[in-house]
Formats: sequence, C-alpha cells, structure tokens
Amino acid sequence: MPKITVLPHEHLCPQGRVIDATTGTSVCDTLLKNGIEIEHACEKVAACTTCHVIVREGLESLDEAAEKEEDMLDKAWGLEPNSRLSCQAIVRDADLTLEIPKYTINMVSEGKH
Repeated sequence: MPKITVLPHEHLCPQGRVIDATTGTSVCDTLLKNGIEIEHACEKVAACTTCHVIVREGLESLDEAAEKEEDMLDKAWGLEPNSRLSCQAIVRDADLTLEIPKYTINMVSEGKH
C-alpha cells in the first residue's frame, strides 16, 4: 500500500503526517479521508486551484496532468514545475511526499461578487 507523506502545514497539518493511500484514489480524497481538510471549492472537477499541492517526491509515478488541469494550475498561487491539483492526481503504487502551499486562490468564490 503506498504512503503519502504530508509535510507540515501551519493550519491543515501542523505536525505533518504519513498516511496510507489506496491505489486508484485521488490525492485529494485520500487527504480528506484522513482528516486533512484541504480545500476543494469546485467539488473536485479541476475548475479551481484550491486543492493545489506540490509533489516533492514521487511525481514520476503520477499520470501526466491533462490540459484542463494544466490550464488551472497556471492560475495557482506558488506554482512550481511539480505542482498538481490533488483532485486530479491519482495515487499509483509509489509513495508520495506532498507540500500543501501556504496560500490558495479560490477561483470559484472570488469570481462571484
């Protein structure tokens, strides 16, 4: 069973955590199932950037990002070459190490004033 190491995040996971992941499940769903309340404003359809994560280890085990995900990632705060939307990144057989960025841009609510 692959493991996901979540690096410390001031609000969502202050101590960091290592959690078991199920192959074929999204990183976002895995985090939520384990009590790490990552934002997911668009209900996990790649229409916002609130679930943005930076994959520090194991990126090569994930499928390549689809064009829709890449387009949304261009709008993410703190974008890095190894950034992914956790709702679109599907866990395979390899372990992952993730960093949740300190800030997020809520593309859903910010466009509805």
